[in-house]
Amino acid sequence: MNTKKILDTLKLYKQEHLLQYEESLTEAEIKNLCTQINNVDWNFLDSLNKPKGANKSIIQPIDALSIKDIRRFEDTYRSTGLNAIKEGKLCLLLLAGGQGTRLGHDKPKGCFNMGITKEMSIFSLLMENTLKVVKEADTWIHLYIMTSDINYDDTTSFFEEHNYFGYNPEYIHFFVQELNPSTDLNGKVLMVSPCSLSLSPNGNGGWFSSMNKAGLLTEIFNSPIEWINVYAVDNVLQGIADPLFLGATIESGKMCGSKVVRKAFPEEKVGAICKENGKPHIIEYYELSADMRYQKNEDGSLAYGFGVTLNYLFPISRLKETLDYKMPLHVVKKVVPYIDENKNLINPTEPNGFKFETLALDLIHEMDDCLVFEVEREKEFAPVKNKSGVDSIDTARELLKKNGYEL
Repeated sequence: MNTKKILDTLKLYKQEHLLQYEESLTEAEIKNLCTQINNVDWNFLDSLNKPKGANKSIIQPIDALSIKDIRRFEDTYRSTGLNAIKEGKLCLLLLAGGQGTRLGHDKPKGCFNMGITKEMSIFSLLMENTLKVVKEADTWIHLYIMTSDINYDDTTSFFEEHNYFGYNPEYIHFFVQELNPSTDLNGKVLMVSPCSLSLSPNGNGGWFSSMNKAGLLTEIFNSPIEWINVYAVDNVLQGIADPLFLGATIESGKMCGSKVVRKAFPEEKVGAICKENGKPHIIEYYELSADMRYQKNEDGSLAYGFGVTLNYLFPISRLKETLDYKMPLHVVKKVVPYIDENKNLINPTEPNGFKFETLALDLIHEMDDCLVFEVEREKEFAPVKNKSGVDSIDTARELLKKNGYEL
């Protein structure tokens, strides 16, 4: 295989080392490596050189639709939302590309068993929540499930083995999230074998471009679908296809919606929704200054006290416009396995490289406004992020029990 053209490209970006093992590779291995290199958008390296802190931002609190106000208009919201679902205006997207490594589980996180005396996977709980609305609306809702290259086979097999948890398989669509290369701290792309780059998922904001690459958007654009409900796999009490949420967002006239919970305490490690330069924005907990973290409203509540649950509603029409918009890449310092000069795979214990991720918060910021929709913590927020401690298997199980689940 002629690699001269590829080498010329690599020289432009000072990445010639990616072909250093060429002479020892088989034809099939060279083809694999060249395919990976050709799939790289090398503009990702520009994000390493962007000046930090150059843009001045005005951060302000944002108003929310409180639980009290939601209850006042519950009948209207529910009716509007249910009618929209019955008319086929809603589809769903489950972000399920992660592994359960932090839970001591070597399979997709969604396969993790939350049961104690019986099997009750995270996937089964999420599908059960979705089926409640399907039955209420008496119609199937298209469900898109974003996996990763690592967990695609395990995820699809798990759904097949469990008969899709009672869901109509014609309405379930699996696809693989796009990948970005990882680099060392000097911007050199790392390799995990002589014929494979170090690649990682492109972050939780890359789902729409990944759907486009998978060829799934044409069908959506040609359908009655107007809204997509995006949610994460690691909240076992996730309120999915919620007619109240959808109806309230439609009735509000706002461009998107975000489910939130009131923070349990000022230092809680959740992103807070706010406004940046007048537009909806999610600020990470570590970006809040001490003054902002403890700032209070007149009623004594936290000014930046609405934590996002990673459950959003986006309009398909506006997302369609973002396909021509280059999502910003966030450079994150992380532990990245790589091969050394002797081709030995090294698994570092300290951060040694950069990963390049898109974030859902940037999609929120592309919207003109957002309905901040408050939900009850104990009924809709049971994240499973850690094996023990805060937001762990144990805390999620306790919340499941409080909500009537027999584990």
